[in-house]
Amino acid sequence: MVFGRLRAGCMPEVAKMHRFPTTEQVAEELNVSVNRGRALLKAGDLRGIQVGGRKVWRIAAADVESYIAEAYKVTAQRIAAGELPE
Repeated sequence: MVFGRLRAGCMPEVAKMHRFPTTEQVAEELNVSVNRGRALLKAGDLRGIQVGGRKVWRIAAADVESYIAEAYKVTAQRIAAGELPE
């Protein structure tokens, strides 16, 4: 997933995203609800910044990539520890 740039193997519609997508765009990309996306921000699991009004959040594309990479790492650790069923 890359917002705003096309990478090899990347779907063309993803390349249309912005460098600093909205909470709604990130939630759609992660296939979670907007409320879940906001919860990730508030918990500090996903980095973002508030711009303007209280509910206006922007998340850097690099931070979305970092969140996904960390999620893969944690999942692999949990599988190795036998915490997740196959």
